[in-house]
Amino acid sequence: MQQLWLIPSLPLMGFLLLVLGHGRCSRSLARLVGVGSVAMAALVTIWVTLDFYSLGATQTYQVELWPWFRAGVFEVSFGLYLDGLALSMLLVITGVGSLIHWYASGYMWQDPDYQRFFAYMNLFVAAMLVLVLADNLVLLFLGWEGVGLCSFLLIGFWHRDPANGYAARKAFVVTRVGDTAFAIGLFLLYRELGTLDLPTIMALAPEMFDLGGNRPNLIAALLLAGALGKSAQLPLHTWLPDAMAGPTPVSALIHAATMVTAGVYLIARNHSIFLQAPNVLLAVAFIGLFTLLVSGFAALNQTDIKRVLAYSTMSQIGYMFFALGVGAWSESIFHLMTHAIFKALLFLTAGSIILALHHEQDIRSMGGLRRQLPIPFWCFVIGSACLVALPPTSGFFSKEAILNTSWQLPGYGPWLWAGGVLGAFITAIYTFRLLFLVFFGPQKVQPQEPKGWQFHPPLIILATLSLGAGWFVLPSQGALPPSPSGHPPVWTLVVAIGLPLLGIGIAYQVYVRQQWQGLRVAQWPLLRQFFLQGWGFDGLYQRLFLTPFTTLAQLNRKDIVDQLPARVVHLSLALHKTFSQLQNGQLRFYITTLACAAIIILASTLVIQVL
Repeated sequence: MQQLWLIPSLPLMGFLLLVLGHGRCSRSLARLVGVGSVAMAALVTIWVTLDFYSLGATQTYQVELWPWFRAGVFEVSFGLYLDGLALSMLLVITGVGSLIHWYASGYMWQDPDYQRFFAYMNLFVAAMLVLVLADNLVLLFLGWEGVGLCSFLLIGFWHRDPANGYAARKAFVVTRVGDTAFAIGLFLLYRELGTLDLPTIMALAPEMFDLGGNRPNLIAALLLAGALGKSAQLPLHTWLPDAMAGPTPVSALIHAATMVTAGVYLIARNHSIFLQAPNVLLAVAFIGLFTLLVSGFAALNQTDIKRVLAYSTMSQIGYMFFALGVGAWSESIFHLMTHAIFKALLFLTAGSIILALHHEQDIRSMGGLRRQLPIPFWCFVIGSACLVALPPTSGFFSKEAILNTSWQLPGYGPWLWAGGVLGAFITAIYTFRLLFLVFFGPQKVQPQEPKGWQFHPPLIILATLSLGAGWFVLPSQGALPPSPSGHPPVWTLVVAIGLPLLGIGIAYQVYVRQQWQGLRVAQWPLLRQFFLQGWGFDGLYQRLFLTPFTTLAQLNRKDIVDQLPARVVHLSLALHKTFSQLQNGQLRFYITTLACAAIIILASTLVIQVL
């Protein structure tokens, strides 16, 4: 496993070459470095995977590269840790990431900042790989913050538009809320266990923490807050729809292979802590379920093709949190893998549609594109079938495994299962609403399909994987706790398959046959506006946090805190001016001053003696 260091190093070296050679290399060379470095990382990952299985798929490998820093007895090194969970994430990040880079090399070809774009993309992938491979939580936090920085740079890549800069700042600030809680959780974890080394934490947590005690509950809650920010779950989810301001390949990379999956990985990696905090783990399930439903309803009335997919991502990440909370650890990572593939397919296909329609993203201006864009059409059909979890697509295997496990949870199991099935029903409606509005009905714009070897091959590869990935067995199963054994009643499977099919039928009747118009959200203006604004969370946060803060800033615009030092400065200047006037060079003034001073001193002495 000595080649493990190459996986994060190759994208990082690509970033350094592109930054140091900025303005001095051709677009072709920038494409070769940008795409080639991530593709080489994918090849090394395959090499590591073959070694991993040849040496025993249940083994773990820890490689210390060099010391980082020491503070007293606290030592941190740059070290890499590989087990089945990390390897599953590596396959997703490098595999899907390389296909997105390949597609982006054509999508961004005309952009004047082509080289800067790939520099940011490579750094993004490198930071995510460091996050996944870190053998301690300090190094993981370094990759965590690196991902946040790169998301800011890429969301605001077209920074000349102020709206894009606002979206980038919003993503950066909202995720900082969760990151602060994450950092506090690390401090508490070190105080309790005396280490931030991941293998040691996994071994010590069950021994040092009481089941359901205050210490594991507090630490797990703080780690959960960090995960909510990065993975855009309630209540720290508002940044993700606005993140669509970035180029479409950036949206695909953030939503499929990197940033939003970081929170899922963090909880799965620290499962030994969360297992000692069952109340927090149950909260993970309910937060995932609420996010799944809230974002699903919000997607029902979006008119921007990318925003529909953005809310869809929030919904599917909600499924992953839901799975973690009910104890379906391996199933959550399985759904992470399948979702990464078909969501990258959907976003890249949406990118082809946007290019074909001259950068039009409003689905109300689309329609009848299935004949003019046959490859994007069939790729979108496959991606939609996976998202809705139609058998036998990859989405069906991963989502049904989650629902089956949720049914077996004692107490809340059937209720959680019902919520998950309702989410699947809503997913079917908004997904096929999008498909029917874009590809069916009257044609409104004459498309011009983008040509080139960068566009169709990545889509075809992703479509093939989307259909077949459900048959894969991920190595993460040996690194995570086993799921509850047993099978729910057969009727639950029938309902879980039948409700999405019913949702597709409703979408067909409403948006293709133009019947049952009373079911359209647009028929209720207030509800339509409520869903369109994402349940009003932005407005709520504006009133609760932003307006009071800006009002206080206006009242304190002269900065009360700085007034005391300013007064000291003014006093010093006044005294300086006064004493400077005493130095006038007149001998009579000096003699008079000395005489007056002597009289005052003598008079004071006499008064003191009398008293």
